[in-house]
Amino acid sequence: MTHFSVWAPERDRVRLQIGPGVHDMTRDDRGWWHADVPGTGEGTDYAFLLDDDDDRGGRALPDPRSAWQPAGVHGPSRRYSHDAFDWTDDAWTGRALPGSVIYELHVGTFTEQGTFNAALDHLDHLVDLGIDFVEVLPVNAFDGTAGWGYDGVAWGAVHEPYGGPDAFKRFVDACHHRGLGVLLDVVYNHLGPSGAYLDRFGPYFAGRTIWGPALNLDGALSDEVRRYVIDNALGWLRDFHVDGLRLDAVHALVDKGATHLLEELATEVDALATGLRRPLSLIAESDLNDARLVTSRDAGGYGLTAQWCDDIHHALHVALTGEVEGYYTDFGAPGALEKTLESAFFHAGTWSSFRRRTHGRPFDRTRVSGHRFLAYLQNHDQIGNRAQGDRLTATISPARQLCGAAIVLTSPYTPMLFMGEEWAASSPWQFFASFEDPELARAVRDGRREEFAEHGWGASEVPDPMDVSTVARSTLPWGELTDPAHRAVYDTYRALIALRRKHPELSDPRLDRYRVAHVDGALVLHRGSLRVLVNLGTTTAEVAVNSREVLIGTAEVRDEGVTLAPDTFAVIRV
Repeated sequence: MTHFSVWAPERDRVRLQIGPGVHDMTRDDRGWWHADVPGTGEGTDYAFLLDDDDDRGGRALPDPRSAWQPAGVHGPSRRYSHDAFDWTDDAWTGRALPGSVIYELHVGTFTEQGTFNAALDHLDHLVDLGIDFVEVLPVNAFDGTAGWGYDGVAWGAVHEPYGGPDAFKRFVDACHHRGLGVLLDVVYNHLGPSGAYLDRFGPYFAGRTIWGPALNLDGALSDEVRRYVIDNALGWLRDFHVDGLRLDAVHALVDKGATHLLEELATEVDALATGLRRPLSLIAESDLNDARLVTSRDAGGYGLTAQWCDDIHHALHVALTGEVEGYYTDFGAPGALEKTLESAFFHAGTWSSFRRRTHGRPFDRTRVSGHRFLAYLQNHDQIGNRAQGDRLTATISPARQLCGAAIVLTSPYTPMLFMGEEWAASSPWQFFASFEDPELARAVRDGRREEFAEHGWGASEVPDPMDVSTVARSTLPWGELTDPAHRAVYDTYRALIALRRKHPELSDPRLDRYRVAHVDGALVLHRGSLRVLVNLGTTTAEVAVNSREVLIGTAEVRDEGVTLAPDTFAVIRV
């Protein structure tokens, strides 16, 4: 006997469909419908009929809490037992975020095959590089075969073209055997445009974000909607052994309740971590520049582990490339790089010309640890949301990129790399999707072109998101690692990460002990007894600093100081 249930509080009739058979369901006082069916179990396909939709030509709908969608997001759900998987990571005790280095990857373009099984072949590469956490872009089921994953609609089901739920578990298991923690990107601020049937079952939606329908987090019957989010998050951490979640665009979560969803989620995750006896991390992507997200609940915050820090990216991007258009404008101001590197937020209760309003709020650098902010030169958004998805080295030299990497990897923040960055991969990472509905596909294609037409890009210059060649161009060219030029970049990244591990001063997260200044034409990062010198100028820098030893870099040490050619860096002991 197998128990089936679904929440549909405003429906008068719900039936369960299994093959040609249809079974009546019984409603309880909380709006849940239940049925017990003999002769079913793991591997059984099922769907739900709401009211008399089938009599009016409607169709059976997949389970909102489906764990497996082998026929895609429009097909029936399939029963899946988490207990059936044979885990071998019993000795894994987890990994804490402080001091770690994160590597962001997209399963579909990490390898030519675009599957979890194929990704296993490159895990040793990440170990050799010195990575601590693998952050996987969303793996929830979405319409089509190829996509970024942010248009997911079956939040608990692993995208079948990647390999499905067992393949993801094998990936996590293999990571743990190599000492790699796994972070999973999850999207709770909206659902995708195709296959989002939640509103057919109940009042899941309330309003819209710029990306799609938003969840009802504080309206009537919102308790079960909030539970839907929290149970999904706990499921990834508990059932898939994931070590943490990256929460997409939390500023778009509209919740006016006394206890914000993020605080409730953090409380539940902390309780689960206690039971599992391993650390679990929650990392927010937020546009708010508000450290309350990562402030402890005891101190009045939400208690999340960390948050992405786009201001650090923007300041570095402007310093490295000279681009000052759009949201980069303010970061071209004198001293912007030093201010942002020291304080994480450039906009901290200050005027934002891009937003045309005051933005952000300051925080006490003596009380908030630097490890709670992720720093990066590149990520999926900052590459993929460019018209042609071009990486940094399409604009600057690999040597100049290495200068930026030296700043990120010797900072008090938690460094994150985007896949392929470590060898200056030549492939772009472009926006792509594969919606089966031709009208939706056309709308996405036209919308992308119209967006960039406002910035002077012609339609032929913007890659077609629906073209399979766009996915192919965005796939990592692993063969480049045998090229001496690319290998030299990789070796430098590897050496910088090893240096960060060897010298605790380079990962010290105390922001009040971190000072950044321009001295004699070079950027100087003060890291205890170490100095990180970076010359982003066009002329040789002569830095008057006494050096006892060069740990890495191409600096020339003289009695009167250190000489740095343009686009070079050095980590020295003073």
